[in-house]
Amino acid sequence: MIDKINQLKAEIEGLEAKNLQEVEALRIKYMSKKGAVSELMADFRSVPAEQKREIGQKLNELKTLATDKLNALRENLEQADCGACDLDLSRTAAPMPLGTRHPLSLVRNEIISIFSRLGFTIAEGPEIEDDWHVFSSLNFAEDHPARDMQDTFFIQRNPDILLRTHTSSVQSRVMEKTQPPIRIICPGRVYRNEAISARAHCFFHQVEALYVDKNVSFADLRQTLLYFAQEMFGPETKIRLRPSYFPFTEPSAEMDISCNLCGGKGCSFCKHTGWVEILGCGMVDPNVLEACGIDSKVYSGFALGMGVERITNLKYQVKDLRMFSENDVRFLEQFQAAH
Repeated sequence: MIDKINQLKAEIEGLEAKNLQEVEALRIKYMSKKGAVSELMADFRSVPAEQKREIGQKLNELKTLATDKLNALRENLEQADCGACDLDLSRTAAPMPLGTRHPLSLVRNEIISIFSRLGFTIAEGPEIEDDWHVFSSLNFAEDHPARDMQDTFFIQRNPDILLRTHTSSVQSRVMEKTQPPIRIICPGRVYRNEAISARAHCFFHQVEALYVDKNVSFADLRQTLLYFAQEMFGPETKIRLRPSYFPFTEPSAEMDISCNLCGGKGCSFCKHTGWVEILGCGMVDPNVLEACGIDSKVYSGFALGMGVERITNLKYQVKDLRMFSENDVRFLEQFQAAH
């Protein structure tokens, strides 16, 4: 028995193969159920008891040798085949181009970055809201005509529940729970019941900002707006403020920037005025502060809000709002360089 083991051991040590088919044939010859090594293992039953330990060890060594030899032959041949075809088997089967962020995400993140440099932090709230946080706490009386300015999605069974029409609801939630100083930005998705077109959609994205503290003035608001405009659209950008109306701010204003296409000289994009409207703003109405539990005789503040789609339109000259939600890869790929 020992002579057979030694003979088979020498035979296995000298094995060679030219291809994987030959390796498989050698495996069948030596390691299959009817192979040479398996037959010796079967003959082990008839070995005298006093020899079982010695022969058992040699059989185990033989089996390990055969397994290692066949694996080495297989690995060498596989590496040779791989080197011949020069393939990296760790790569994916097909080219996988890197993606990029959505243009709205790019602009949203840039807006957040600009305001974070001024000390503003992010605040978020629910998209399904109640009437108090969306309207009543923001100085909208129940019969106030300003409620008609925003065509709202209400829940039919409970008219007090609605989809928020602006992220100002986040501001009222923060003011209810936090005493000044408050310096936050509120990015998020909002909903209005509008016909979908190139200039309007039933959902869009806003970023609003709120600053409440002692002695906050309109001059602070104007300087913040100028800093934002020049950081977003370039250092040569100019701003102007026009009187406007919002229920939650007094005084209120609309902000225009000098057209970034014509440099303020006048073109078709700015309707030859040299100015483009980008956001609304104003000083927080004292009624809003009081409704949220903040003493309006001690504190004042300003608020501003902008549509992310509007800013993206200006920054990348995208003329159709619907393109932002259609997920056309040909459109989205254009923003890889901006990522």
